[in-house]
Amino acid sequence: MASCFRITLVLLAFCMCTRAKFYVIDDLVGLGRRFDGIGGLSGGGATSRLLINYEEPFRSQILDYLFKPNFGASLQILKVEIGGDAQTTDGTEPSHMHYEGDENYFRGYEWWLMKEAKKRNPDITLIGLPWAFPYWLGKGQSTPYHIPEVTASYVVSWIIGAKQYHGLDIEYIGIWNERKFDANYIKVLRSTLDKAGLPDVAIIAADGNWDISDAMAKDPHLNGAVEIIGVHYPGTNTTPVALSTRKTLWSSEDYSTFNNAVGGGCWARILNQNYVNGRMTSTISWNLVASYYRDLSFGGDGLMTAEEPWSGNYVVQSPIWITAHTTQFAQPGWRYLQTVGHLTHGGSYVALTDGKGNLTVVIETMTHDHSICVRPALPPYSVTPQNATFILKGSFSTVTELQVWHSKLDFDQSKHSLFKKLETVKVEAGFFTLNLGVDEVYTLTTLTTGQKGHYTDPPNSSPFPKKYLDDFNVRNPAFDEAPYFADQTGVFEYFQNLTDPGPHVFTLRQVVTHRPIAWASDADQTISIIGDHNWKDVTVTCDVFIETANTGGVFIAARVDKGGEEVRQATGVFFWVFANGTYKVTNDIGGKTVRAEGLSGTTAGKWHTLALSIKGPWAYGELNGYPLWKDAVILNPKNGWAAIGTASFEYAQFDNFQVLAD
Repeated sequence: MASCFRITLVLLAFCMCTRAKFYVIDDLVGLGRRFDGIGGLSGGGATSRLLINYEEPFRSQILDYLFKPNFGASLQILKVEIGGDAQTTDGTEPSHMHYEGDENYFRGYEWWLMKEAKKRNPDITLIGLPWAFPYWLGKGQSTPYHIPEVTASYVVSWIIGAKQYHGLDIEYIGIWNERKFDANYIKVLRSTLDKAGLPDVAIIAADGNWDISDAMAKDPHLNGAVEIIGVHYPGTNTTPVALSTRKTLWSSEDYSTFNNAVGGGCWARILNQNYVNGRMTSTISWNLVASYYRDLSFGGDGLMTAEEPWSGNYVVQSPIWITAHTTQFAQPGWRYLQTVGHLTHGGSYVALTDGKGNLTVVIETMTHDHSICVRPALPPYSVTPQNATFILKGSFSTVTELQVWHSKLDFDQSKHSLFKKLETVKVEAGFFTLNLGVDEVYTLTTLTTGQKGHYTDPPNSSPFPKKYLDDFNVRNPAFDEAPYFADQTGVFEYFQNLTDPGPHVFTLRQVVTHRPIAWASDADQTISIIGDHNWKDVTVTCDVFIETANTGGVFIAARVDKGGEEVRQATGVFFWVFANGTYKVTNDIGGKTVRAEGLSGTTAGKWHTLALSIKGPWAYGELNGYPLWKDAVILNPKNGWAAIGTASFEYAQFDNFQVLAD
């Protein structure tokens, strides 16, 4: 006893000399909230679009970095978009019910992604959330709440389909991403879940701001229907009313930051301070992985980047390892301690325990510059180097050493030091002191399970092939979208034409025939892009089949400069042919800036071959192998993707797509 007393006096004297600040870690004062996990969001929209097109072994490597426990990010939650056939940020994701009575639980890649995540981590939590809805649910209205029982049944059918066809248990379901909630619909959804034998599927609401908590405080039935209050981009803060509900609070979408030098710092600060400041017990990153064309909206967001399936290149970036600082050393079901908080000279610390004697402490010292989030921008934050002395009390007073993992971020990413295992820290009489620098993350833990997973470097980055051909004959039967095509409005699916025994049995078909209940601003036309946004001089050819007599029309395009939420403003060179026997060439997807027009002789119900060539400021086109127009002057844009599409929401087919770029 005397020996421990002398050690304590020595440590106290040392701390006074070094001006170290004391921080107590103690479970005897009670435990805080339950830790629910860290996650990633695939959707909102089509943000994982290119991932499934990676060849092995690179595809599995990427998935391991995201989901494999004690390897990389070791994510504990996967949230996915319930496709609604509409543009939801970077593209459209297909609905499991394009129209009333239609059901297909193999459309899109989210089923595949959830199964891959579950394969790696059987305990991962799965969440579904709609961004948009097919037209038929609203009966012409702009809201899915028009007939709440129909919409609730539609959402519940997705949950049932996940289990019936893929063996997936969806644990949480949302309402309508970042749109005004409807209290009556939430209650109807809860009732529909219960009647379907899904009482354990919990509702998260409302995936927007904190307003839902005000409504819940006044409406006990609404309060009873909602299990999790989920908010987006809370800036690490909550509200008194939300706390007074005593509900679990989540940041159900956060981060939204480019995964460059500052991205990891932003993420580190959010992960700690969402609990320290806001008592939020889960944080979900938008997005999971930047696996979509970089020149779309928010290109390069995500915990890592995998945007080149044609080359196999991917990049494991700092947010992966910042995530690992928490997820590899604390599991859902652990509890935060009440003794968490801010550091005197900037930064924060959290402590978690499994209740069985294990302890994990995560410390971050991120500066303002390293903590810039796209939305919302976090406030200025000053951090200076500091000594910090931690005192372990309660169940942890007998701990004698802690494993240490460390990351140091720098604006020069080549100077990053990410997720390095350091020498263990010795704990003397419950005390240990750290010399904390700026822009660092430390994990100190009693666990010995962590590791920094590693694969040999993937292939070097390379642009999209300058010569590309797809006849749509080779396909994955469990996946409906053709490789590399990124639908921006409408949905383009593989199609087998059983009535045509000729060369066009297998085609790509646009299948959305009415404007969906949109989330973003879809174009009035449908469009799917492909290729390299830097393409300038190209030739695009494609066989096209108009299905709508009299009013139908299709196009092929090049130098398409915009997609995502700006798709309505897309410019480029659009070569249109119509069922009424005309054609036109426009400089915009809306068809207002006409560069050439005339008679084509095209009709519905017949295959035609279109060819569009651009060189410098000049463009010309062919129909069925013969020149149709030439010398159209195209001054802008200078570059962009290739594309196919339709003149409205209508059925149409495409085959033998080819692009040749100089």
